[in-house]
Amino acid sequence: MAPYETDDSARSGDAAALAAEAEEARSARRRKAARYVVPVTVLGVAAATIGLVPAFAGSGDPDLPKISAQELIEKIAASDVQQVSGTVKITTDLGLPDLGGLADSLGSQGAPGGDGGSSADPSSKLLELATGTHTLRIAADGPDKQKLSLLDEAAEYSVIHNGDDLWAYDSASNEVYHATDAGPEGEGKDGAGKGGEDAPDTAEDVPATPQQLAEEALKAVDDTTSVTVDGTAQVAGRDAYKLVVKPKQSGSTVGAISIAVDAKTGLPLKFTLTPASGGAAVVDAGFTKVDFGKPSASTFDFTPPKGAKVTEADEAEKSGSHESGSGDSVFEGPGKNGEFKDGKGPKGSEEEFASGLDGLKMIGEGWSTIAVIDGGSEAGMPTGGGESSGDARVDGFLNSLGDQVKGDFGSGTVFKTRLINVLFTDDGKVYAGAVTKDALVKAADAAK
Repeated sequence: MAPYETDDSARSGDAAALAAEAEEARSARRRKAARYVVPVTVLGVAAATIGLVPAFAGSGDPDLPKISAQELIEKIAASDVQQVSGTVKITTDLGLPDLGGLADSLGSQGAPGGDGGSSADPSSKLLELATGTHTLRIAADGPDKQKLSLLDEAAEYSVIHNGDDLWAYDSASNEVYHATDAGPEGEGKDGAGKGGEDAPDTAEDVPATPQQLAEEALKAVDDTTSVTVDGTAQVAGRDAYKLVVKPKQSGSTVGAISIAVDAKTGLPLKFTLTPASGGAAVVDAGFTKVDFGKPSASTFDFTPPKGAKVTEADEAEKSGSHESGSGDSVFEGPGKNGEFKDGKGPKGSEEEFASGLDGLKMIGEGWSTIAVIDGGSEAGMPTGGGESSGDARVDGFLNSLGDQVKGDFGSGTVFKTRLINVLFTDDGKVYAGAVTKDALVKAADAAK
């Protein structure tokens, strides 16, 4: 089917306003429908070499009523799916080597695995989604019951949220991680709300669902963005519209984002981000099977297996073996009226984050925005060009990403992926963004 002819590309400012209004409306319903798992990817941070169903192909393009981009964005925002189960395949190709065991080494800088830690802690285990192809099995029954399982050839890792309890189990190591006060908005059984201090913040750095990925992408819609409806597709046997988001600016590493939206429910079923450089998608995540019926209650039951090592989240935090990430857990979105766990809205959270980084500022706009951090001449390089981390695998990983660059600013090293690039200058400044290496060097030169 040919792409729908719409004027939405020329009215991205209206689309941005609509996206903001839709997000506000969605926030008002967060208590009713917390952002539970409806997969499929992370890092945030969170693919399409193997993909799902290649390029939406398979059963032919369904014949659906015409819809504008604005109407489709509204449909996504109004989606209130409470019950869902299915299988998701996610492929991430950031141009990184296979993290495999490296995930533990990188995560051990402040998370599990050490004394008092647990290999089942979601804050490090879900780093595996940052590279390669993975199969996830998910189930959700409202804001109080969700389950996500990461399937491997010889093992399975599961995160189960049931009421006030959050359990994570790694069958490979026979270890269990347990946190309490994991209810919506961190409320305990008495509803008073302890803030969910025991529950891990499996940050939205690693989005685990197409819905989360789509929401993050739509936040970028502004005058620098083209938003169109590009026909229809079938995903996991469901009829869907294809929403395409593209940067208008040059210099961004993002080529296009395609979101397959279920025609009936408005739920994003598939998310694909292709880079401006071409080639395989950076992130391709979508359902291969989906069912909107009520999952069995037993799906969310969990009892630690006999002989399993059980780590309590509060004990791990007291021992310093777990450092919570920033952002929302994989099962929990912003609270009532768009507030986060600290009681502040998104803007307040960003300002708080920025205040913790000396000299942080943002330059540019839209998709070409670059974050600049002035760490001072003592900041140095993050290994790879200087001191060793003490782990040969980590050193090799960092060295494989670095390119030496020079310019009016002096010299430095660009650590590169197919999506995010970071320039560390020798005088302690850091430039980072979803922009090309040349754009980072140009920004550093302009700031000199």
